[in-house]
Amino acid sequence: MSDEKKKYSFSEFFTEGQYQTQVETLAITSERKKITIGVPKEISKNESRVSLVPNSIRTLVGYGHNILIESGAGVQSNFSDNDYSEAGAEIVHSKKELYACDVLVKISPPLIEEIDMMHDGQTLISPLQIPSLTDEFINKLLKKRITALAMEYLKSDDGKFPIVRIMSEMAGMNAITTAAELLSNVKGGRGVLLGGVSGVPPAKVVILGSGVVGEFATRTAIGLGAAVRIFDNDISKLMRLQTIIGRQLHTSSINPAYLGYQLMSADVVIGAIHSSHGRTPIYVTEEMVSKMKEGAVIIDVSIDQGGCFETSKMTDHSTPTFVKHGVIHYCVPNISSKVSRTASVAVSNIITPLLIKTGEASNIDSLMFHSKGIRNGCYTYKGCLTNEYLGRRFGIKSTKLDLLLASRM
Repeated sequence: MSDEKKKYSFSEFFTEGQYQTQVETLAITSERKKITIGVPKEISKNESRVSLVPNSIRTLVGYGHNILIESGAGVQSNFSDNDYSEAGAEIVHSKKELYACDVLVKISPPLIEEIDMMHDGQTLISPLQIPSLTDEFINKLLKKRITALAMEYLKSDDGKFPIVRIMSEMAGMNAITTAAELLSNVKGGRGVLLGGVSGVPPAKVVILGSGVVGEFATRTAIGLGAAVRIFDNDISKLMRLQTIIGRQLHTSSINPAYLGYQLMSADVVIGAIHSSHGRTPIYVTEEMVSKMKEGAVIIDVSIDQGGCFETSKMTDHSTPTFVKHGVIHYCVPNISSKVSRTASVAVSNIITPLLIKTGEASNIDSLMFHSKGIRNGCYTYKGCLTNEYLGRRFGIKSTKLDLLLASRM
C-alpha cells in the first residue's frame, strides 16, 4: 500500500512520533527581582496629581514589590493614606527613608533639593519639562549617577508615546474649556461665547497640530459650536483627523503667510505641537501675535517642550495667564493637574506595566537593552548624559545610550 493511501487509526494519528528521539532543550527560568518603589508627596507648586494610585499598588504588591508612599501623597487627588495602606503600600513619614528606594516615581520633575536626597545609582521616572531645566539639574543627576527616564519620551512597542497620548487627550479637552472661560469678560477676554447663538457667529478657533491634542481640542471645540481651523505639516494626519471627526474640516499646512492671516481674526489659538526629541519648534512669531485681536486667547499646550509661540513663557495654576500685545497667554505645563484624579489614574495605568517589566528583567539596564521605546526616554544613565539635545543646550558631552548599554551587557 502506498504512503498516500496509508490509513491511520485515531490513536495512531495523535501518538505517532512521540517515542522518537526529541531535540534536547534546557529549561531557562527568569528570576524576578523584587524592587522597592518610592512615591513621594509632590512639593512642586500647584501639583495635585500622584504618580501611582491604590489600584496600581495592589497589582505591584501582587508581583512581590515593596511600595513606599509618603504620607499625604495622594490627598489632593482624593486618595487617602488609608486607601494606600489597604492596597498594601507602606506609609512613611520620613523623606530620608522614602528616597532610599530603588526606584522613585514622580508626576512632576524633581526639585534640586529632592535630587540632593537621592542616592547614587538610583532610578528616577518623572516628566522632563524642558523649559524649566537648568544645567544644575542635569549636573546633579550626572554626579549622583542617576538613571533618569522622562515619562513624555517613553515609547510603546508600536512607536507611540503612551504618556503623551493620555495626557494629550485631557489637555486637548481642557484647552478648549479653559479658552472658553478666558474669553469671558470676568477673565479679561473679549466677552465672546465660544459657540455663538442664533444670529451671532461662533468664536474662531485655530489649532496648530492635528495629533492627539489637536484631535480632542477639535472634537471639543466643534461640540461647543466653534468655527475651527486646523494646521499641520503632516497631510496624512489632517486626513486622519477628518476621517475620525467624520466631516470636512478647514485644514491647511503650516504656511506662515496663511497662518498669519488666520491668526489676525482668531479668538482662540491652541498650540498642540509635540516633538519626539528636544524642543518644540516655534511656528508663531511675536510679530504674528502682535497682529492678533485684543483679548484673544493663546493656549500653549506645547509649553512643556518649550512652546510653539515665541511669546510663550511657563506659568502655573496659581497665576496661569499673562497678557502680551493684548493677547491672553495660558502656558501651564501640567494642565491635566486641573483634573488630578483622572490624570493620576491615567498615568498610573501606564507606569505600572513598566515597573512590572523592570522587576521581570531583574534591572532597568536589562529592560532598556531589550526595549528601544524605553531607551528613548532615558536622558541620564549612570553619570552619562544620553540626550543629544540636552548636550547641545547645556554644552555637556552626550553619549549614545546604545553604546553604553552594549558595553555593560
